[in-house]
Amino acid sequence: MAWIVLVVSGCLEAVWATALGKSQGFSRPWPTAVFAVALFASMAGLAYALRTVPVGTGYAVWVAIGASLTAAYAMVAGEEAVTPLRVLLLLGLVGCVIGLKLTSH
Repeated sequence: MAWIVLVVSGCLEAVWATALGKSQGFSRPWPTAVFAVALFASMAGLAYALRTVPVGTGYAVWVAIGASLTAAYAMVAGEEAVTPLRVLLLLGLVGCVIGLKLTSH
């Protein structure tokens, strides 16, 4: 259960990071509200998961999921360039997350 919560929390990290960018310095109410709710839920889920998952592994997985989904969203939305190297590096990041999960106790 902790791993499922950790993955969902990592996805919510991507939500709050994207909303933070769209809030334009907290000047837009809806992205700011999405940021606040997603941030709280993401942190609460991370805290819950770290009761069971080792902190180093859990934090690395959480950050990697959030970072890779945030970058992928920006590429799909046309906000960042899509290049073969960027896609390869994001796939490598995802592969590392899977490896951390497979090697955790």
